[in-house]
Amino acid sequence: MSRKYSVILGNLGNTCDRFCNGYKTNPSTMQMLKQAAGIPAVKGIELVGTWDIRPDNSAEMKKALNGLGLTCVSIIPDLFADKTYWKGSFSSKEAKVRRKAIDYTRQMCDIAGQLDCKLINLWPGQDGYDYLLTADYEREREWECEAIHKLAKEYRSLKFALEYKPKEPRTHSYLARMADTLLLAQESGCSNVGVCIDTGHAFVGGEVVAESIVLAKRAGNLLFHMHFNDNFTSWDDDMIVGSVHSVCYIEMLYWLDRCNYRGWLSMDQYPYREDAAGAIGESIQWLLKFDAIQRKNKPKIDKLLKSGDAVKTSKFLRSVLV
Repeated sequence: MSRKYSVILGNLGNTCDRFCNGYKTNPSTMQMLKQAAGIPAVKGIELVGTWDIRPDNSAEMKKALNGLGLTCVSIIPDLFADKTYWKGSFSSKEAKVRRKAIDYTRQMCDIAGQLDCKLINLWPGQDGYDYLLTADYEREREWECEAIHKLAKEYRSLKFALEYKPKEPRTHSYLARMADTLLLAQESGCSNVGVCIDTGHAFVGGEVVAESIVLAKRAGNLLFHMHFNDNFTSWDDDMIVGSVHSVCYIEMLYWLDRCNYRGWLSMDQYPYREDAAGAIGESIQWLLKFDAIQRKNKPKIDKLLKSGDAVKTSKFLRSVLV
């Protein structure tokens, strides 16, 4: 089974943080597209709504992608950086804000159709809370579910991947971990609603990603998309894959195969001070390396899982990582 690699376009641009509004000069959209096309193995692009893709540039973007031989893997509606959603988008206490979030996402769904894109990746990053006794958990989660149900019913030809993250920008996110997200996907009552695992978000949430992959499989093949990066587990550092976790990636690639995942492996990094194309390329090269290890040694891994012997597993890992 061959892998399909993609990258979020904005990762090649000027990435800012809480303290500095950018460490680089921001390239043009076309420059970033050309950089992405030049990264070995990259065949797909994820576009962030409003930042990269809008109604006024969708035809131009489609032509550019076709010219570079790139597939639009997903569109990510900007439900997180627009200050309209400072206290929630789909779960906002204000009905007019909830309507705006739904209408805006509809716009992105229409553009997806124009670009032959099959996936809307939803990260409602402002949907959550910061302080106790400020959130109506029941109603706000219901509003979140209603919005996703409405969109999924209207756009049955699209898949909606819900991306979870424990915190940031809110101290607590409603879509925080795999279990929360699977529950909402199932509550939506729509078979085209599933989950996106961002490896860094899962690490921050204390998850073992391979187990999360299995949970999504058991819930009805609801793993629709994957974002790859790395971190030190206390924050969403968005680092080069394998810079902290190695064994985790070998295990998760093994389980992606075993669970018959056929989606894209998309790079989602914030290379603040690094050469962006180089850092993203390194992530893909590490994934190729880890993939080769697990595929070459699949029978051995099968036996290790049956034995449950940590010493034998340690010896195996030492033999393949040296």
